[in-house]
Amino acid sequence: MLKKRIIPCLDIKDNRTVKGINFENIRDAGDPVELAQRYVAEGADELVFLDISATLENRKTLTKLVTRIATEVNIPFTVGGGIRSLEDAKAIIDSGADKVSINSSAILRPSLLSEIAQIFGNQCVVLAIDTKLTDQGWVVFRSGGKIITDLKAIDWAKKGTELGAGEILLTSMNHDGTKNGFALDITGQIAEAVSVPVIASGGAGTQEHFFDLFTQTKATGALAASVFHFAQISIPALKHYLKTQNIPIRL
Repeated sequence: MLKKRIIPCLDIKDNRTVKGINFENIRDAGDPVELAQRYVAEGADELVFLDISATLENRKTLTKLVTRIATEVNIPFTVGGGIRSLEDAKAIIDSGADKVSINSSAILRPSLLSEIAQIFGNQCVVLAIDTKLTDQGWVVFRSGGKIITDLKAIDWAKKGTELGAGEILLTSMNHDGTKNGFALDITGQIAEAVSVPVIASGGAGTQEHFFDLFTQTKATGALAASVFHFAQISIPALKHYLKTQNIPIRL
């Protein structure tokens, strides 16, 4: 059985790690390089680095910062934000990232997923989906959650994996930063609908929330930010708890 993964997320703005609630009210959470070092030492399985303002500011991801972080970590490392072309993806991977996360650019030009996968392999392509429960169901948003699309989350996840995405990073905007638990319903539905690993993001607040995610859905990864950044949950303690609950986890 695949080991479940605990994945801290570093949302980057102006070279600092930040965190908000429901994609709003951003506050500082520390130096990304220092946090990356800390998470490696604590036993994180992977890291995700998202340049959250790159798309809105119409610029490319901060490759120099990616290089700095990559020199400090020895675990798989995903980078997203502002990746619009195969050349952008190549620059990120050449800077030391193991995987690239594509969100808005894939919505605007789905073939980008195939282009990157053909060169670097499906395992390097993560389709990030920001979704929100609306009157039309779970709908996909782009541009940092600012612009609603006509895509349904499940349909987009299926199409994205058909095009070449080897992993789904699913963020519930309704749950983001609330610490009330992951969006088990949509996460479960998408994890059933696709054949690639699914990482759930948004809502982690207690150790039990991770247990619920791993026992009630087929998600293979749990991503969280503020509970790790502000030491509300320690990764070693979380992993020990999950191990005692018979969740397959790396200690």
